[in-house]
Amino acid sequence: MNLFASVGVHPEHQEGTEPDVAALVRYAQHKRVIGIGETGLDYYWHKDRPEWQRKRFRVHIRAAKESGKPLIIHTRDAAEDTLKIMREEGAESVGGVMHCFTETLAVAESAIALGFHISFSGIVTFKNAKQLKEVAKSIPLDRILVETDSPYLAPVPYRGKINEPAYVRHVASEIANLRGLDIKLVEQITTANFCRLFKVAIN
Repeated sequence: MNLFASVGVHPEHQEGTEPDVAALVRYAQHKRVIGIGETGLDYYWHKDRPEWQRKRFRVHIRAAKESGKPLIIHTRDAAEDTLKIMREEGAESVGGVMHCFTETLAVAESAIALGFHISFSGIVTFKNAKQLKEVAKSIPLDRILVETDSPYLAPVPYRGKINEPAYVRHVASEIANLRGLDIKLVEQITTANFCRLFKVAIN
């Protein structure tokens, strides 16, 4: 069964009990849990740059290091602080993925230098996503992942509609077109990247 999970609290979420390192490590022991996150920083909705987000992010990185599971990182309007905390907490020891990436090539290269992969969502298919298309064309193939971010960010030709996992093919197709590759090769590479990063086998 190719169904996996991660454990974490999204950086925007402010309800419920705040998990500590021990709790996250405990949850991560389940055989289907392959990562820690989604975690990170979001200054788009929290423009005051709340310290509680930064503390939570550090907790998640420490839990990833203790559990040996890679990180799934969200960053929005917070790239500088995100990379700073990743470096300070030694996130490179577990690696992971910059989920639904929307930043610059320089940010992508900094994350890759820390052992992270770059994951592209339906945004890369949008006509106005020129900066992101450049990232998709430029970074090493062995660091690329594709995703839906379902139910959000449906790719062209479904933009504005509810997203679903089947639409991830359109993300892979856009990357193939940008790089002049056959989509089958992109599918094989991104699947292999996923399996290697999260230490799983796909049936």
